[in-house]
Amino acid sequence: MTTLGTGVLRVRHWLRDHPLALDAALALAVLVAMIIGSFVHPGAGEGRSFETRAPAVSSLLLMVAGALALIWRRRRPMAVLAVTAGLTVVELVGSDPPTPVVMSTVIALYTVAARTDRPTTWRVGLLTVAVLTAAAMLCGPAPWYSQENFGVFAWTGMAGAAGDAVRSRRAFVDAIRERAERAERTRDEEARRRVAEERLRIARELHDVVAHHIALVNVQAGVAAHVMDRRPDQAKEALAHVREASRSALDELRATVGLLRQSGDPAAPTEPAPGLAVLDELVDAVRRAGLPVELACTDRRFPLPAAVDLAAYRVIQEALTNVRKHAGPGAKAEVSVVRVGRTAEITVIDNGAGGGGDGAGGGHGLLGMRERVTALGGTLTAGPRYGGGFRVHAILPVEARAAESG
Repeated sequence: MTTLGTGVLRVRHWLRDHPLALDAALALAVLVAMIIGSFVHPGAGEGRSFETRAPAVSSLLLMVAGALALIWRRRRPMAVLAVTAGLTVVELVGSDPPTPVVMSTVIALYTVAARTDRPTTWRVGLLTVAVLTAAAMLCGPAPWYSQENFGVFAWTGMAGAAGDAVRSRRAFVDAIRERAERAERTRDEEARRRVAEERLRIARELHDVVAHHIALVNVQAGVAAHVMDRRPDQAKEALAHVREASRSALDELRATVGLLRQSGDPAAPTEPAPGLAVLDELVDAVRRAGLPVELACTDRRFPLPAAVDLAAYRVIQEALTNVRKHAGPGAKAEVSVVRVGRTAEITVIDNGAGGGGDGAGGGHGLLGMRERVTALGGTLTAGPRYGGGFRVHAILPVEARAAESG
């Protein structure tokens, strides 16, 4: 059964790829049917018995011409219909009794209805039915009310209706396929968009982690190099801070890159993403790096959503890193986190003179902060303070939009 089914599929595919061969086979089958039908005709005796007769040579030529025309029914459906309908009219008018040349017209009319639109089918179909039925009733040898004449009407009408039904079903299937393909393309585009957003988020994470800890390492390494000869104990302490900052950077990098692991990869880190719960540790690390920081934070018993909590932590981390890099010697920083209604306000100010890192430094810290806050539906402003220093102020909604924060 499997071999038979495979053979049938191969034949179908071959016929689909060679439509002219399929039409030639159909034309041959129609010709055989017309010739067989031409050898019998209804007699005039009681009981409507059938009598055998031989078709005339002219009728045989008309049947062959009608069958040959069907070979080009897909390429020129209107022309084939006109040729077969003309041959049928000639047969109906000139033969007694006529042979079934109308079979070729039935196939041609079906093709026109299946390959054109409905208005064209109605116009052409009604014209064909009217011409053939009138020719059969007015010029045929049988009375106008005979069943043969009404058979011409019925067969041509059914051909048009069947072709229109096939065309409608084909259009319906094509529409369903097109919608499925469009939905598939939309899913692919959505997947690519999410991948791009995820890559951008991870890039921001890596930037924030590396920039902050490398800045601390740079400061402490400079301190160690400066006091190495005169105060070895202080140099040793600075190097300990360097080691701690580098270890923290590696841990956060491992946690961030671990987000890219698949389900079958080795076990990924399970520690949570940083947030305001470890804000004190961040501030202590900055203080040990030599930047005095004052922290004011409201009641933390009501935690923020994970995305907002992470964004707040990253804004503070990046702002303090910019202060350390650009504010200059003797600068101080103040950090405040206040929850007001459905928003959380984060403010980082300093009294330095070097700016907040958006000037000649050319860094992407402020841009990354602004994009991160905007993605959650918040706002961020950053700029010089009146009287000196720099101010970063972010307002984050407590309920971040899930679609944007994921």
